[in-house]
Amino acid sequence: MTARLPPHGRHGRRKALHVHDTPYRSAFSPDIRVCIYGNRLLTGLCSALRKTSLILSALARQVPNPSPAPPISYYALDLEQRELERTLMELSQSDVGTELKGKVSTNGLCGTYDDGLKFIAEGGLEGRNVPGKLTSALVEQYRVERTARDLSPSSDSSRSHSDATEVTPPSTPGAHQPLHLLFLGSSLGNFNRGEDAAFLKSLPLRPGSGDTILLGLDHDNEPEKIQRAYDDSKGITRKFIMNGLTCAGRALGDEHLFEEGKWEYHSQYNEQLRRHEAYYRSTCDQTVVDPATKASFPFVKDELVRVEVSYKFSERDAYHLFTESGLRPVHRWTDSASQYSLWLLERPKFMFPLLKTPESSTTSGQEVVARSPFSLPTVEEWQHMWAAWDFITREMIPPSMLFQKPIDLRHICLFYCGHIPTFLSIHLSRLLQEPDTEPVEFKYIFERGIDPIVDDPTKCHPHSEVPQRDEDWPSLPSILQFQSRVRERVVNLYRDIESGKITLTRKIARVLFMTLEHEAFHAETLLYMLLQRAGTGTIPPVGFVPPVWDVLAESWNKHPQPASETVTLGPEDITLGHDDDEADDDSTDVLGHAFGWDNEHPQRTVHVGKFKIEWRPVTNGQFYKFYSTKGKDMEHVQFPASWVDVDGEVFVRTLYGPVPIKVAWNWPIITSYDNLSTYASVKGGRIPTEPELRLFLDKFECGYEGGANVGFRNWHPVPSTTGGPKDGGKGHNGGVWEWTSTVLAKHEGFVPSRLYPGYSTDFFDDHHQVVIGGSYTTIPRLAERRTLRNYYQHNYPYAWVGARIAYDA
Repeated sequence: MTARLPPHGRHGRRKALHVHDTPYRSAFSPDIRVCIYGNRLLTGLCSALRKTSLILSALARQVPNPSPAPPISYYALDLEQRELERTLMELSQSDVGTELKGKVSTNGLCGTYDDGLKFIAEGGLEGRNVPGKLTSALVEQYRVERTARDLSPSSDSSRSHSDATEVTPPSTPGAHQPLHLLFLGSSLGNFNRGEDAAFLKSLPLRPGSGDTILLGLDHDNEPEKIQRAYDDSKGITRKFIMNGLTCAGRALGDEHLFEEGKWEYHSQYNEQLRRHEAYYRSTCDQTVVDPATKASFPFVKDELVRVEVSYKFSERDAYHLFTESGLRPVHRWTDSASQYSLWLLERPKFMFPLLKTPESSTTSGQEVVARSPFSLPTVEEWQHMWAAWDFITREMIPPSMLFQKPIDLRHICLFYCGHIPTFLSIHLSRLLQEPDTEPVEFKYIFERGIDPIVDDPTKCHPHSEVPQRDEDWPSLPSILQFQSRVRERVVNLYRDIESGKITLTRKIARVLFMTLEHEAFHAETLLYMLLQRAGTGTIPPVGFVPPVWDVLAESWNKHPQPASETVTLGPEDITLGHDDDEADDDSTDVLGHAFGWDNEHPQRTVHVGKFKIEWRPVTNGQFYKFYSTKGKDMEHVQFPASWVDVDGEVFVRTLYGPVPIKVAWNWPIITSYDNLSTYASVKGGRIPTEPELRLFLDKFECGYEGGANVGFRNWHPVPSTTGGPKDGGKGHNGGVWEWTSTVLAKHEGFVPSRLYPGYSTDFFDDHHQVVIGGSYTTIPRLAERRTLRNYYQHNYPYAWVGARIAYDA
């Protein structure tokens, strides 16, 4: 059965889409490791269906017994009906076709990518086996034509059509079936940069629905290897490209229009743009006349006519593409030679966009300074932050946990629901000299949380006095109503700035930067609290495709290891901090200015001597070997709070519940400074100083755009990738903050914040170590600012912090 789709759009690619209906879940073929997450699967077709046949075969194996009405429906889309029918005929007559009988039905759709996607978006796939009452317009738009099999693919006369039609009804309102798209070839590389992201963004993948796409991308391999692939010794690619002239002539009315002897294939790889370029080269001066219009088109000798481009993707290219497209990588399969990857992607409930690097430009002789990514937060940044906060507080905390303390050294969960809007309201009221948001009494309960000394919890900085009985706390609905009113104040402030009613100054921008980042810090605090109850209360992050741990672990175990354990750095001078003096907050020079917390100011230069440092942080596996032998008997070594004992076996905590330590063997371990500094000393090393670690990260950290595990890219750590074979060893640490041996203390030029005087000074107590970097739930604005300094007590076991080992050189 082949359906003609109404014309739509401009993407007439010769690749195709396929549709599968299946009720089977969590199925992984032992042969090709295909994952089926839901009911419908759309795949990108290669011309011979070789790759797709593997997928269909795996799907068929998930159906226990054949039936007259196969539970899986497969649809292929192509521009040429004859080619579509020929391919499907070959599939049905193959061994795979026999395997599909009674399990997977095969059908065709004739149209472009855009036609197929429009068909899906408008409900063309829903309920097609149960025709209902449809409007005549919809029936006409989605008419399905039954065509006889083309027994002679090379003969146009063998095709016949039947007047019989079937109706493809739209989806039932409110019904939801996960949709899965597969583009198994590298056809996305035929789009220009930017157009590829726009195309992926247009796909009908619903946020948080379980919809996915499996996308194939070529790596940025060695130029010589790429060139050989497109200009192979057997001339297969050359013949394929040259046949395009015959096809073009046929489409124009004369298949001999382009004389074979007057054209040749020209192939080249543009290393700077990371793309292969295919051309027709005119071998002589010639003129081609359009048979229909008689228009003349002259070509001179050696003139190049570009046929196609095929972009290749570095790690940075791929992650940039996905983030710009609003897609989150769920899993990745790479071939043994690391030349090609299949990426499983989803559109999550929320995600954080890339930070834009500021660039100065000159207009009419005047320099225009671009907006710093660390300046005044945009309204969109607030919306992303609120989406993340609401997801954590409303979808991961069950009502039964609101009055519980997952960690004794912190407040109950409900406190944080009220603390964030209260802190924001207090600072807005002070800034704008306005009354506090009602109810005013919230500021007496929720203004400030606690961070007591671990060794003596009776010692704590100034903080709010909170109710001691559950019934004395404000209700969650009243807190959420309060939160809504406070957020409206933020939006109104931006409107007043935009209209000119209020003049934007650095002070206004500082309050907004500080309160947004404060919310981001506390999102992470709340999550590491909730981790302690994962599996026994905390709700896993619904709306994100859950990890399939055994498949992920198999992939992680194949990651290449550094050629050497350490890298030697220094001696070198390094700049720490930046200039951000609150004394200048009356200035209206705002958008080009990078804001920071008081311990980031001022900029200063520090000399770093020669030292060695390990490429990767200490892993769960490394620390487990240490702990299970000598570590558990050492005075200052504690069982990590990120681990849990399950019937005598060590598991690692995740927000999805504990997993066997073998799954998380290569993740960076999350544990206290005391644990890791003891481990380092046993190895003959130490924890690096802040300047030493900063120097390492400046040289080798790939950043959010390069694939770093920050910004909710995952809901768990992953293995570190620094020290790998490509990009000069650049990579990421797996998604943890990193301890330094630097104690948080006053440095030269330090000035306490006027807006938040106790932010740093309350913790100049010799108990807190400086940590830098960011964890898997640290927003990019924080994780990407190299001047950021966070801090935790040296024996605090819950924060998501790891460490790498340094050695004196």
